[in-house]
Amino acid sequence: MNGISKTLNDMTLVERSSLLDTVADALEATAEEAEGEGDARFVANSVCIANTIRGLSGELAPHNLRAAELLLEQGIMLVHQFTNRAKPGMVH
Repeated sequence: MNGISKTLNDMTLVERSSLLDTVADALEATAEEAEGEGDARFVANSVCIANTIRGLSGELAPHNLRAAELLLEQGIMLVHQFTNRAKPGMVH
C-alpha cells in the first residue's frame, strides 16, 4: 500500500466494488471466528453489516457514496475491535 489513498468519490466503480467486497469478506471471516468462540452478538452484527455492504455494492450510485462510506467505517472498526479485543484468560 505504497500508493496514494483515494476517496470513494475518486475511485472507479470496480475499485469501489473491490473495497466493499474486501470489507464484507473480512466481516464474514471474523464472524466465523467469533461463532467458534460463542460470541453470537458479534456474529449477528458482523453478518448484518456485511450483508448490507454487499447489498449496496450492486447499486453504488454517486448518491449512495456517503452511505457506503459509513458502512465501510463501521465494518472496518468492527473487524478492528474484534481482532484487538482481549481474549478470555488474557491479562493486560
